[in-house]
Amino acid sequence: MALDGIVISNIVYELKKLLLGGRIDKIYQPESDEIVLHTRGKGSSYRLLLTSHSNHPRLHITNHNKKNPESPPMFCMLLRKHLSGGKIVDVIQPDFERIVEFHIESLNEMGDLCIKKLIIEIMGRHSNIILTDSDNRILDSIIHVSKDKSSVREVLPGRIYVRPPSQDKLNPLLVPDNDFGKFLKGTNGTKLQQAIYKSFSGISPVVASEICYRAHLDPSLYLEELTDENRNALSNVMQHLFSLIKNNSFTPQIILHPNTNEPVDFSSIEMTQFLDYKKQSFDSISEVIELYYAEKDNLSRIKQKSNDIHKIIQNNLERCYKKKDLQLQKLKEVSDREYLRVYGELITANIYAISKGMNSFETINFYEEEQPLVTIPLDPMLTPSENAQLYFKQYNKAKRTHLALIEQLKQTEEEIQYLESLLTATESSTDESDINDIRYELKEQGYIKMRNPKQSKNQVKSKPLHFYSSDGFDIYVGKNNRQNDELTLRFASPSDLWFHTKDIPGSHVIIKTQNKEVPHTTILEAANLAAFYSKAKTSSNVPVDYTLKKNVKKPNGAKPGMVIYDHYNTIYITPDKLKIKNLTAKE
Repeated sequence: MALDGIVISNIVYELKKLLLGGRIDKIYQPESDEIVLHTRGKGSSYRLLLTSHSNHPRLHITNHNKKNPESPPMFCMLLRKHLSGGKIVDVIQPDFERIVEFHIESLNEMGDLCIKKLIIEIMGRHSNIILTDSDNRILDSIIHVSKDKSSVREVLPGRIYVRPPSQDKLNPLLVPDNDFGKFLKGTNGTKLQQAIYKSFSGISPVVASEICYRAHLDPSLYLEELTDENRNALSNVMQHLFSLIKNNSFTPQIILHPNTNEPVDFSSIEMTQFLDYKKQSFDSISEVIELYYAEKDNLSRIKQKSNDIHKIIQNNLERCYKKKDLQLQKLKEVSDREYLRVYGELITANIYAISKGMNSFETINFYEEEQPLVTIPLDPMLTPSENAQLYFKQYNKAKRTHLALIEQLKQTEEEIQYLESLLTATESSTDESDINDIRYELKEQGYIKMRNPKQSKNQVKSKPLHFYSSDGFDIYVGKNNRQNDELTLRFASPSDLWFHTKDIPGSHVIIKTQNKEVPHTTILEAANLAAFYSKAKTSSNVPVDYTLKKNVKKPNGAKPGMVIYDHYNTIYITPDKLKIKNLTAKE
């Protein structure tokens, strides 16, 4: 569910209670599209997050403390100049739209008090954060929008700020009682649900569906099919709903999937249409939004930051696949080489029956049981002996090529396996340090040009995942090849248990046994982790090998993360994310 007008109204109500009268103490810009304001007031301090991220734009109070860049971006510096020490005097939501304006009282260059506005527009990929002066003149924005990007309005320093067009929607808070049904807009063929969210501002498709459900109306009902009774029922539901919102009577909640407990939606009103779903209620809408977006936003940003290395790995994989196809094709050609030796032998056996200048020679092939007649092509410019030597030479060359191709094919398959492990590691990354590890590894292996080796070597290494099994054993999961090598070759003891998916790229998983016998429950949990953090995470009956760490060796010259092992057992398991969530994760 997007942050619609109802959720924004809930946020504004909460922010007014917490922030009005507070002063802006610090300002940070941890991401290119994200601002964090530290405020102090009423004996408390808060961190206010505003982000114009194209996938997850939002604003709320946050408890998450992100690492900030060493040098603050220009927009952050400008905000510090104009807003540091400023007092938040109002927070408004214009016309029930997905826009929030912070009115901040601060000193201008002349030392006089003035009101500046920090505005966040939550509109998908068109989201923005804008700073204006008291005359609504734009001082700057986190994203500049020129005429070539938008023909509707420019968002540039020096321009007068104009709100996005309202699309002629009505503010539902201003509609007279019981008149909602009269203001539905649409032509014949417009469905009821669509008509609701296209007629009134701040209503999302999910809320429109909820309104229909409460009114006992089919959302796919066409407007022309509505009776007066239907319109009255709709008006009554909407009047009740928006009277609650006018009175700031919100019920923040997250809707959870009944089987996986995964968050599927969130709301500021009671969502009665989700009959079989679990619902978790909260006192704070900020807590709801932070919890809902925590994993989604992190994964989205990791994906964004890993796009370049994902493309490098994918391009090299495609190159290897093409190379493998060519090698297999060539291998097939030289595999059928025995006839060359036979031709040479037959020419030698019949050398006195052949003379120079002949184009071919027919003889019995006594190397085959049926002894068929065979026609052997000859080079008329060569003597019979030279023709025989030519066939022997071609045979030996094909034999050498065959041996070389087998070795090359082995190397290509090893490189494919290695690159696929990097691809899996990229998809398993949970923070930026994981991505930096993979990027450094690509540089070490020559896939990326290393410009500053010292800087790369001094970077902070990422840490493996750490879980606590239901039987009390520590389980560690490597998220990339660097972590895999560290876990297996340096961290694990000889008596620890080592897990890895069979012939499938994935993580090394270690159970720290402390020389104790490991229960089967913990073995299943570790196997589940190995299967989940692998290329086969969406498959079923994934084979996972496990053995004592002392049986795991790294061959000389092997690439990072590549090992061999023996004396192992194999367990088949279907990855279960819910069971992993139930494991205690440790920092």
